[in-house]
Amino acid sequence: MSIELVTVDIGGTHARFALASVADDGTISLGEPTTLHTDDHASFQTAWQDYRERQGGSLPGNVAIAIAGPVGGEVIRFTNNPWVIRPALIASKLGCDRFTIVNDFEAVAYAVARAPDEQFEHLAGPDQPLASEGTISVLGPGTGLGVAHLWRAGDDYRVQATEGGHIEFAPLDPIEDALLARLRRRHRRVSVERVVSGPGIVDIYQALAAMEKRPVPDLEDVAIWTAGLDGSDPLAAAAVDRFCLSLGSVAGDIALAQGGFGGVVIAGGLGYRLREMLPASGFAQRFIAKGRFEGLMSGIPVKLITHPQPGLFGAAAAFARQHP
Repeated sequence: MSIELVTVDIGGTHARFALASVADDGTISLGEPTTLHTDDHASFQTAWQDYRERQGGSLPGNVAIAIAGPVGGEVIRFTNNPWVIRPALIASKLGCDRFTIVNDFEAVAYAVARAPDEQFEHLAGPDQPLASEGTISVLGPGTGLGVAHLWRAGDDYRVQATEGGHIEFAPLDPIEDALLARLRRRHRRVSVERVVSGPGIVDIYQALAAMEKRPVPDLEDVAIWTAGLDGSDPLAAAAVDRFCLSLGSVAGDIALAQGGFGGVVIAGGLGYRLREMLPASGFAQRFIAKGRFEGLMSGIPVKLITHPQPGLFGAAAAFARQHP
């Protein structure tokens, strides 16, 4: 008999909901997702009520929630939106019997553990499947930079959430030196998330403009990404290319720190938008540019997960793991 549940993936901008089922053999089936804007709702509870009404007024009593931020403690605060969740009140507030809460990239790592090989696209390194034994690093730029890792031994696996997006940004050339100097005027400590995230493209774009001593319109990140990816603005295109370089450097650093020698997986909507550009950019060269460890790094397969909703799928997988 299958288990029916609601699976939720809450980021800085969107909250995604879907109905899911877990069969006796562990197979996870995901229904059509519903996306709500976090700005349109005062709290998670009001967003939940909105989704419940859209589903006819009733929902299953099992809930899996993936959250963009740390999940420990009596009060869970989101990294990039003002909502809070009190785990002790979830059962009464949502009317559920059982629930699981995981970090959003912890959920993505669960998705990596369960997704078939055909849901991964090759980006760099040897064109081979992710290792069935060892550690796999998972990261993805979005509103912030999510990082997790997965250890597996055959069919067994363990997932660990991290806050790896908050390690310090390490420039590798004069352009990145200028970018760091620009960011340091506003932030005493500059994390990689300030650069390798969707909003980070604004500072990259403006730093390149300053180097060329030309005025730049005050564009939002979405406009820069659009102009950079469609080629309508050469400076925006250069900023996107620079972003790919920085993402390669950070992905390599994460793999070194976590021992992710079984593979690295890039996830997230922005990562997916860059899927055609990353292999043709300097991403791969930056990924392996780790001095005496270049040989080791060149043997790591780097993949993009192409599952359309890895956060929702992974949250459901985490629930199935915690409530067998």
